[in-house]
Amino acid sequence: MAATTDPHSSESFRLGMLLYDTRYRSVTIQIIALVLFMLALGWLVSNTISNLEALGKTFGFGFLWTPAGYDINQQLIEYQNTDSNARAAMLGILNTLLIAVMGCVTATLLGVVAGVLRLSNNWVVARLMTIYVEGFRNVPVLIWILIFAAAINESLPAPNAFRGDDAESSMVLGSMAFTNRGFYVPEPLFSRSLGTLDIGGYFGISLDLVLFVAALAAGIWGAKRLGAQATRKQAATGERPHTFWPSVGLIVIPPVVVLVALGFHLGYPELRGFNFRGGIHMRDSLIALWLALSLYTGAFIAEIVRAGILAVSRGQTEAASALGMRPSWTMRLIILPQAMRIIIPPLISNYLNLTKNSSLAIAVGYMDATGTLGGITLNQTGREMECLLLLMAFYLIVSLTISVFMNIYNERMKLKER
Repeated sequence: MAATTDPHSSESFRLGMLLYDTRYRSVTIQIIALVLFMLALGWLVSNTISNLEALGKTFGFGFLWTPAGYDINQQLIEYQNTDSNARAAMLGILNTLLIAVMGCVTATLLGVVAGVLRLSNNWVVARLMTIYVEGFRNVPVLIWILIFAAAINESLPAPNAFRGDDAESSMVLGSMAFTNRGFYVPEPLFSRSLGTLDIGGYFGISLDLVLFVAALAAGIWGAKRLGAQATRKQAATGERPHTFWPSVGLIVIPPVVVLVALGFHLGYPELRGFNFRGGIHMRDSLIALWLALSLYTGAFIAEIVRAGILAVSRGQTEAASALGMRPSWTMRLIILPQAMRIIIPPLISNYLNLTKNSSLAIAVGYMDATGTLGGITLNQTGREMECLLLLMAFYLIVSLTISVFMNIYNERMKLKER
């Protein structure tokens, strides 16, 4: 067999080959594009600095260490108005992450349930889910946020309605109060607390929470190992051991032991003066924003789930019915696992949209990253460029983080071809 040789292998290198030789052209174009981009970026930065100097401003982030001078209503960490703008920004970022996590979890649950029920054979249930999906999808989310905020403020009683023996309102289960100022619920307390781990002086991580999460994670890991062992035994012998109650024990017992060892108890809210004290206070703005974002995004997720289910061949359902499987088992074990390949990619976009839509929180007075760093701090310090750059960096990092983890999950859910 005759050996093939590269006709360019014996040629001496010439500058023209960088453009006309296919071996070098793609690299040359990329280098040129990178140089042009860096030059444009350098011109933009230089022009911005020159314009700031013309206005008597300098570019810097020293303003972050000056006193903030304003209060923040929803606080996940200790904060006073004499603290720095950096701490105020950190609190706003934590508030944004809180609403993003709560919203994504709730929207996913609502979307999955609504998407499945919209395909129900029950005409009434299917039509009700259609009304929910079409109603929320076709109205701007800002309007829903304002509607929920108005409903909470107008329909729920004031805290003073809980005062006296013949009070107009009473606490739910004797421990929760739903008022027009927000929801007051019991908070977890520990009589033998391990304390907190201070992170740079900005916020502390509860060691009690870390130990509880570690025990829960260890239990889940043990339950998965037990399930894998049962699967191997089933493949070898044809019989699968009963693993439900042992798995429940592995997941439940370690966290319960940790809670008992730490002296877990609940701190209940009590009406003192004009307001409740103690417990966890979820402000009305947080509740309105959470419900609006969850229901709005859940409507889009419901359509994604419905489309994913309809994309699975009907023969899968018919085969499961022929084997005598219940409809609930068919949906949980056969249809949804296959539909997840179609559901996950657009689901990522909806998580990103919910996180970015949380910037509308200022409409109801919820102080998130946009309200603190991109709002009051920006107006008080006059550092528009620095504040907006930090705000853009925050949303970019959060969005990329969500995308990375969801794409990793998407890769694990893909069918492995042989």
